[in-house]
Amino acid sequence: MFHRLGHFVVRRAWWVIGAWLIAAVAIIGSAPALTTNTDESSFLPKHYESIQAMDLQQKAFPSEKSPSALLLFERNDGGRLNAGDQAAMDKITQGLVDKKIPLVDQVLPVSEKTGSYSQDHKYAMALVSIDKSKMQSSEYTDAAKQLREDGKQLADGTGLKCQVGGPAATSLDQKESSTTAGVLIGLGTVVIILLTLGIIFRSPIVALLPVLSVIIYSMVATGLIGFASDWFGLKADSSMSQILTVVLYGVGTDYFLFLMFRYRERLRAGDDRKAAVANAVGRVGEAVTSAAGAVVVAFSVLVLSSLGMFKALGPALAIAVGVTAIASVTLVPAILCLIPQKVLFWPSKAWQREPSNARFAAIGRGVGRRPVAAALLSGLVMLGLAVAALGYKGTFDMAGSSMPKDKESMVVQDAMIKAYSAGAADPAHVLVTSENGSKIDLNALQGYVSALGRVDGVSASAMPNADRGISKDGLTVDVTVVLKDESSSNKAIDTIGELRKVAHDQAPAGTTAYVSGTSSVYKDINTAMAHDYSLVFPIAALLIMIILGLLLRSVVAPWYLMASVGLGFGATLGATTLVFQDIKGEAGLMFMLPILIYLFVVAIGTDYNILMIARLREEAREGRNPREAASQAIRHGGPTVAAAGFILAATFGTMLLAGNTMMSEMGFSIAIGIIIAAFVMAMFFTPALTAMLGHRAWWPGHGDTAGHGGGPAPRVGTTVPAEPVGRR
Repeated sequence: MFHRLGHFVVRRAWWVIGAWLIAAVAIIGSAPALTTNTDESSFLPKHYESIQAMDLQQKAFPSEKSPSALLLFERNDGGRLNAGDQAAMDKITQGLVDKKIPLVDQVLPVSEKTGSYSQDHKYAMALVSIDKSKMQSSEYTDAAKQLREDGKQLADGTGLKCQVGGPAATSLDQKESSTTAGVLIGLGTVVIILLTLGIIFRSPIVALLPVLSVIIYSMVATGLIGFASDWFGLKADSSMSQILTVVLYGVGTDYFLFLMFRYRERLRAGDDRKAAVANAVGRVGEAVTSAAGAVVVAFSVLVLSSLGMFKALGPALAIAVGVTAIASVTLVPAILCLIPQKVLFWPSKAWQREPSNARFAAIGRGVGRRPVAAALLSGLVMLGLAVAALGYKGTFDMAGSSMPKDKESMVVQDAMIKAYSAGAADPAHVLVTSENGSKIDLNALQGYVSALGRVDGVSASAMPNADRGISKDGLTVDVTVVLKDESSSNKAIDTIGELRKVAHDQAPAGTTAYVSGTSSVYKDINTAMAHDYSLVFPIAALLIMIILGLLLRSVVAPWYLMASVGLGFGATLGATTLVFQDIKGEAGLMFMLPILIYLFVVAIGTDYNILMIARLREEAREGRNPREAASQAIRHGGPTVAAAGFILAATFGTMLLAGNTMMSEMGFSIAIGIIIAAFVMAMFFTPALTAMLGHRAWWPGHGDTAGHGGGPAPRVGTTVPAEPVGRR
């Protein structure tokens, strides 16, 4: 099949390139723009309590404006706020009202009665309501931006500092950080690819080829993702664009290297340019598409996730990798066959000589001679790192982790935690609603509210009053509960569990209670993640094993290949835990990190296993015994795996340039996972196990014997007649 595809691409190279260009222009011109979502609650299904509580809150209190931002005031000299400062704050808040900022519904003044002042009287806050129905539009963050600009202008000359925090300000800072991070990651990725390929091939044209190719097919991928997101209502978080950039360039360069190394090998074996391209596609096409298939399957399984962020991210990455794989066996070969090899590899002439690959040959000889020792040592390395994963702790501070700590919203959040109760800036709410149509008796509610206030981890609970917290029909009341800990902390999330138990069990007769708020949302996200771990992981593993079984025509090989990938996952999570929790002292790792590590390490790590074992099978078909086949597979496949692994790890490493904790953890973990997959798993563990098992690795088929799957491959270094391009 892939030999026929290779010959077709060579014969119709200009047609193939033209088709890709037309598709890119047509799709990107008509596709809807990708949008991102920063509201964590929108990622949860409707059956979770936090979402039911939000729906009830909107129905019962449609006219009440919940604060979307807050103004934090303090004196420039750090002193206590006085009566003159109160007058200045009143002037600033009234000035903001007079500005009539679009979407700003209400600016509440600073007041002693409403608890605006901190205990030490050095801080004061004013709450601002912004139309939340526009939360996903640019107008929402524009309102926060204008609040900042106008607030600073009005505070000028008053001796006060006015800073804006809260959800709207956080969204603004996340948006700006995401844009900056995207530029840095994109530039860093391109520079790494150019430098690394330039060093490997000593040719500027070869270095530029994958970058130029990705520019063409990334437009197709981005457009198709836009269509899919629009058609199926998928909601992505702000990190999607950075991840897409890395995946398109990183995986695209990986597949380019798979093809390029084999193309150069065929040139050295005596093929002419077009025959070499066609034969390269025929040789690596199955490995590329099988590897891509494993990645696509792993990412696609995320549609089973309970969380909207993964439902959107999974299909998007699956589309990106699928398009990359198709381009790698069509567009890239079409470009290659049009460029004479002397031009392509200029100014280097090393492509004409087969290298000794001395280091990889030595590694291959070592693994071939002592497969048991190689498997044991590499396995112990991964197992040792995996033990550290037992110390993993999850954290839910998405806002604080997705931007630098010096952003204004983060500065305000830190100041609020120090100046007020840690949970005061973002309290929880217990909504008590009547089930029998009778109005709720507030007198009977007082004992209930007191019970809520006695829950361990709760700082205070407050009865609703006539002005706020009672629905017009009297059937629903809103009890404000201030937690002792910051809303995204694990302690606050644990408190929500106890608060829900008391709220449900002690609710007045004839009523039902729902707990809402940020901590409640995170509690439900935690539950949803546990569901995803038990569903997504095994299904993805099973489907990848089926792909491996079909590729290798073996029942045995998929089991130990997936076992090696499982060890790689544990080692990756363990290494990340060591670096960020034990060395850097972080309270924990982002809660979604294990599932991202699993998918990237399992899927992309399988790529290298597939490439190595496919080469090992090819060597075995030439008549080599299992140990010699493993040795030669490492010698010839090792440089490809090493180069591809280094580049992909380095491209994911560019996420460290984003300057925030979430992207740093993601970049480091996936980069170290790829290094483990390429340099430990594929280079030592997998070929050593295959050599140990020998012919049993291919049971019940005979994939390692000549005549099965295409027969023996021409050996590198021998001159073979170029296969006529028009044949097969």
